Amino acid sequence: MKNIVKINSISEVHEFLSLRKPKHPLISVLRLDNKLQDLDIDIENVKYSIGLFQISLKENCPFTIANYGRNSYDYQEGTMVFTAPNQILEFQKEYNPKENNGWTLIFHPDLIRKSELGKKIENYSFFSYASNEALHLSEEERKTITEIVEKIEKEYSSNIDAHSQTLIISNLELLLNYCVRFYDRQFYTRTNLNQDIASQFEQLLKEYYTQEKQLELGIPTVQYCGESMHMSPKYLSDLLRKETGQSTQDHIHQYIIEKAKNRLLNSNESASEIAYALGFEYPQYFSKIFKKKTTMSPNEFRQSLN
Repeated sequence: MKNIVKINSISEVHEFLSLRKPKHPLISVLRLDNKLQDLDIDIENVKYSIGLFQISLKENCPFTIANYGRNSYDYQEGTMVFTAPNQILEFQKEYNPKENNGWTLIFHPDLIRKSELGKKIENYSFFSYASNEALHLSEEERKTITEIVEKIEKEYSSNIDAHSQTLIISNLELLLNYCVRFYDRQFYTRTNLNQDIASQFEQLLKEYYTQEKQLELGIPTVQYCGESMHMSPKYLSDLLRKETGQSTQDHIHQYIIEKAKNRLLNSNESASEIAYALGFEYPQYFSKIFKKKTTMSPNEFRQSLN
């Protein structure tokens, strides 16, 4: 089993990569040029837990992410990946004689903790994406993103004043918002590759209940559905929202409610018996979801059609 190396600060990253001391204690842009290929860094034989947000653009980079959590990364030239603090990462070292124009922007959670960005950082769901979910940029998109990163780098490299923190965070938020736009573009332009995710997801739920997995595992979870479709839960939910306007959880609940309606109308089972049969541990939770979706309790629904 590989040892886990924990890195929790910007200065520790610089020290590990034999770089100069960082110009800012909470944010840095790493330009992993080909000189790093000659460093004696045992990057491949350990796992890494890095307590920082990371945003990386790969262009002939000497290091590539091999695994993120339990998943392999689709991390090709001209792609971006995003990792949240304290994820387990594995890297591979590559020799690439071409000039490297890629970069990795790293920042500590403390940088944004008291800002508006800190309150909504979890809304940028691509920090939780995994297998085959990297952002593939066009040349123009790459230029836009890199210009913002250069502004951030210039700002923290200048004399720090009362405005520095605000400007750095504003540009960081601008960078993330552009990534949201480009991911939206990718979702739409890759429709053929997605092959109607909603239909595949519907089939997954049908098979789950046909095989009566709910009796052992309970109602299907977002985590289970994501893993079954070889996607991270957040990525699957975002795809479904783009295609249908509903999240993964919404689809699961809607599917279960439709099955519950059929049983309420075509059997003498009590609401509790139906709840247990559908995989709910607590009938009260079933009733709560049913009423939320239909505005009626299960018994009120049954009576309304009699």
